[in-house]
Amino acid sequence: MSAGPLLPQLAPPLKAPEFTPTPTLTPVPTLLEVLRGLDAGPRGLTEGQAEERLGRFGENRVPDTRDPSWARLLARSARDPFTAVLLCLGLVSAAVYAWGTASVILLLVAVSCVLRASGEHRADRSTAGLRRLVATTVTVQRRADEDTAPATREIPVEELVPGDVVRLGPGDLVPADVRLLRSTGLTVHQAALTGESAPVPKSAGESDPTGTGPTGTDTAGTDPAGTDTAGTGVFQQPHLCFQGTSVASGSATAVVTATGADTRFAAAHRRTGKPPATSFERSVQGVSWILIRFALLTPPLVLMANAALRGRGLETLPFAVAVAVGLTPEMLPVLVTTCLARGATLLARTHDVIVRRLPALHDIGAMDVLCVDKTGTLTQDRPVVDRAVNAEGRDDPEVLRWAAAAAWWSLQLADLPAPDALDEALLTTADEDALMAYDGVTALPFDPARRLATVVVRTPGRLGTHTLITKGAAEAVLERCSLPDEERTRLRALAAAQAADGLRVLAVATAERPAGTRPHERGLTFRGLVTLRDDLVPTAAEALAGLAERGVTVKVLTGDHPGTAVRTCRDLGIPVAHVLTADRLDTLTDPELTELASRTTVFARCTPEHKTRITRALQTGGHTVGFLGDGVNDLPALRTADVGLAPRDAAGVTRDNADLVLAGKDLTAIGHAVAAGRHAGGNIASYLRITLSSNLGNVIAMLSAGLLLPFLPMLPAQVLVQNLCFDVAQLAFAYDRPAPSALRRPTVLEPRALLRFIVGFGALNAVADLATFGVLAFALRGPGDDEALFHSGWFTENLLTQAVVMVLLSLGARGTSGRRPGPVTWSAAALAATGLFLPMSALGAPLGLSPLPGVYYGLLAAVLTLYAAGLMTARARQERRSPPVA
Repeated sequence: MSAGPLLPQLAPPLKAPEFTPTPTLTPVPTLLEVLRGLDAGPRGLTEGQAEERLGRFGENRVPDTRDPSWARLLARSARDPFTAVLLCLGLVSAAVYAWGTASVILLLVAVSCVLRASGEHRADRSTAGLRRLVATTVTVQRRADEDTAPATREIPVEELVPGDVVRLGPGDLVPADVRLLRSTGLTVHQAALTGESAPVPKSAGESDPTGTGPTGTDTAGTDPAGTDTAGTGVFQQPHLCFQGTSVASGSATAVVTATGADTRFAAAHRRTGKPPATSFERSVQGVSWILIRFALLTPPLVLMANAALRGRGLETLPFAVAVAVGLTPEMLPVLVTTCLARGATLLARTHDVIVRRLPALHDIGAMDVLCVDKTGTLTQDRPVVDRAVNAEGRDDPEVLRWAAAAAWWSLQLADLPAPDALDEALLTTADEDALMAYDGVTALPFDPARRLATVVVRTPGRLGTHTLITKGAAEAVLERCSLPDEERTRLRALAAAQAADGLRVLAVATAERPAGTRPHERGLTFRGLVTLRDDLVPTAAEALAGLAERGVTVKVLTGDHPGTAVRTCRDLGIPVAHVLTADRLDTLTDPELTELASRTTVFARCTPEHKTRITRALQTGGHTVGFLGDGVNDLPALRTADVGLAPRDAAGVTRDNADLVLAGKDLTAIGHAVAAGRHAGGNIASYLRITLSSNLGNVIAMLSAGLLLPFLPMLPAQVLVQNLCFDVAQLAFAYDRPAPSALRRPTVLEPRALLRFIVGFGALNAVADLATFGVLAFALRGPGDDEALFHSGWFTENLLTQAVVMVLLSLGARGTSGRRPGPVTWSAAALAATGLFLPMSALGAPLGLSPLPGVYYGLLAAVLTLYAAGLMTARARQERRSPPVA
């Protein structure tokens, strides 16, 4: 448990800086106030102070990151609505002393719960293994006691406490919320908290940031005005860095201001709240209520009808319960769990995708909208050179040569640890021999205030003359060039046009100066513009095409400039129907956003709150939404979505809250997950359609026959054995492979469509059963002459009709041509054989069954032939009128 904000406890009399989750730029405490409030200094804490604070404030961990225990997972799986239906029927069976029925039902419930809990427990262990791959140490400056000089050493991140002085370098994760003491060329990736794609400059000073990147372009990369892409607030204060961010370049020394639950990283996690019901959960609830209504309605109907028409009393209660059990798909929890667990195992083994919550596999199969960020998903986190043009807008390689020379000598002479992303793109494209032709003299590294960098090189072939090369933001460079006002205006428009097209723009200018003079960035000669675009992920275009073929629409939610996102979509072949920016979004009501979100492709300048609101609007519009995110800023939207996806290198708290964890931010892996989800969902939907329609037909026929016959149409034991045979046969659906067409559309369990299907085909099944009633009457010369023969005939017919339904409805309009018999076909054949041979076997007599006359089989074959023809006609008509339920 957190001990609360540190500063008021350490120095109650002082007005200590309070780092609350509310973003604000005022008041800004001075460095001296921060150190006084922390009771710390730039030399670091003593070991005794650190130990005392660790005991008071606890370890530096984000709360609630522990995985649930196996027992808790087992209890959670028992809350499934389908399981609740079966438990109720099991209890009713036990109440009427139908111990066999109760035992079978409870066994199925236990198997289902164990399978689901085991699958999710394995996923949690895999995720815990990913967490162990993340760096867990930090360089801290501490003293043995008050009189000892400070020394640096590595300690586990969990042992960091407020007041510690830490050192940061390129690639380091910021281990806690810190206030900078000293910094050199520091830029920080804040995408995990703000969604900004470009590094943000940070410094130990307290001046406001400029919003510009390290090479003079704004953080959006395309906005000439340098507008902040991620909103203003505490994250834009240059002297503060936060847990969950990482150092892009430069180095710094900083004092820790908050750890564990008191960081803004943890605050973002706490604000997410309980996730809403997912697509699978909503579908399960709808189907469950259908089953509950039927199960509760059937026994009273059987009792009342038999009492009114046949004078039977409570002796028919076991039969009524058996009929209700026969209506319920007992194997559903086991089959659903088996389908999802097989899909999850296959994804983990072949595509390195971890399914942390088994029902999420169904959700991703039902997904028809996928929301993604631009950076790292559609584009790699680095730019590439697009063109180099002169003042007339024509291609000019000389401009690129000047820009690359400036980048090279800035790196060599300014003692930078590594080139920033834009300079690296210039150096990658440039000719190495051309760079070596220059000899650097001095360099003025990038300055956020000036928004440009300058180097001085010796001019080849001209002794005593140096060449000054300046590159940076177009506006800043043009201000320093000797140009007529009209020409400067034209060049500004040229740069703005390139930026509006989604490109980052660098201007390049040069000037010759006498050797030995100080660099003077005035009176420059404009050379041209270098434009850069985001480097596309190599597999993105192919993956997007595959998602489109499967009926998944991709929507881009980014904190970047809209032009950048539109350019990326165009390069990847994504049709952009509409673009919505945050300022416009803020003016829309929820119904207006719901209507507009469905036809909008790009949402730009998004904050975390915007992403969450967009996700919720898409769900309100009837879509099943997936969200791919990697930062803490993505966490609210990720938990709101029907299925949340995160790469394994995402922020730990985001990864731990994701439903699926991917090997990387690769849309190809998502395509495989969609296929696996639709495979599992298609099998589940096929099972439900076939089982419920067949069961409903049997129940209708049994109720009708029970009113016409002087005895029960089947004994309770016979009903339960019949159900057990059918249940075992239906396990084959977990191993079936749907037709390729089933993978090209979302698999949604829509309760109303499912109800229409089972009522229509259930009525057809009831007609076949009642026709068998007539066959039995003819074959036995009156159905009342021999109860055992009637029970045997109906038992055989029920299993045979269920076998026919399994085969014909699972194949549908595809037929059998070009398709080998699958698990469902072989299972149906075994079911039919059981129906034919059980009555005449030694096991038939204990169940009250007896051999049937030969004439019955001939007449039954005619009934089954007509029934099969009717099934295929009805299925073909249903498929022409509307797509299947799945």
